[in-house]
Amino acid sequence: MIIGLITLFIVGLIARLAGYSHIILFCLEFSIVGLIISEIFKRELSFGLTVFWGTVLMLMVGLLFLFFIGLSKGMGPLELVLGYFQSNLNKTINFYSEMGLDQEKVIHLKQFGKIITDLIARIYPALLIVGTGFVIWINVVLSKPLFRLGRINYPDLGRADRWHAPDFLVWGVIGAGFSLFFPSTGIKFVAVNILIVLSVIYMFHGLAVVIFFFNKYNIPGWARFGIYAFILIQQMFLIVLAVGGLFDQWIDFRKIHKKEGT
Repeated sequence: MIIGLITLFIVGLIARLAGYSHIILFCLEFSIVGLIISEIFKRELSFGLTVFWGTVLMLMVGLLFLFFIGLSKGMGPLELVLGYFQSNLNKTINFYSEMGLDQEKVIHLKQFGKIITDLIARIYPALLIVGTGFVIWINVVLSKPLFRLGRINYPDLGRADRWHAPDFLVWGVIGAGFSLFFPSTGIKFVAVNILIVLSVIYMFHGLAVVIFFFNKYNIPGWARFGIYAFILIQQMFLIVLAVGGLFDQWIDFRKIHKKEGT
C-alpha cells in the first residue's frame, strides 16, 4: 500500500505537470486492482477462480469509477465512454483534414467512425468484460516470473495447461445462439454480448489445450513464441482455438476429465 501511494503521488505529479490529470484515476484503479489480486493470491484459489474473482472485483471498481465520473458530468457510463471515443475520433479526423487529406477520404473516415461507434455501443458490455478479464489474466501470468525474481512465494493456482471452462457454459452458448433468432432488439443485444464473452473464454480454453501439448512434447521456447506470434497475426486461429476449446468439453483432447473421474 505504501509503494502504491508513493507511485500514485509521483504519477499524479507528472500527470499534472504534463496537463493530463485524469491519468491519476487510471493509476488509482489499477493500484486497487493490484491489492485485490494480492488478496486473492493469499487465498490460493485455482487459476480459473483467481482470474474470475479478479475480473468481477475489477469490473465493480471500474464501473464505480465510471459512475462517479459520469455523475459529475451528468452522463451515464455508456454515454461517457462513447462521448470520449467520439471526441477523440473527431479530433483525429480534424487532424487529418488540417493536414490536407482529400475531402472524400475525410467523409469516408467520418462514415467509418460512425460504424465503429455504433458497433461499440452494441458490444460495449462484452468489450468491458473481456478487456478487464485480459488485464487480470496478464497480471496473474506475469506475476509468476516476477515473484521468482523477487524470491517471493507464488501461490499454488494449479496447472494452467489443465484449466478448462466450466461445463455449464455450453448451455450459455446454446441459449445465446438460439436467442439471436428472436425479433427483440434487447434480447439480441444481450445474446451477442454473451456470445462474445463465452467465445473469448473458450479461446483461452483452447489455448490451455495447446499449452498442454507444448509441455507434453517439450516444445522449445523459440517454437512456442513463433506459434503464439502466428496465432496473433492470423486471427482466424483465434476462432480455431475457441472452437477447439468448445469441443474439448466433449472430446477431452487432454484426457484429463477421465483422470479426474477415476
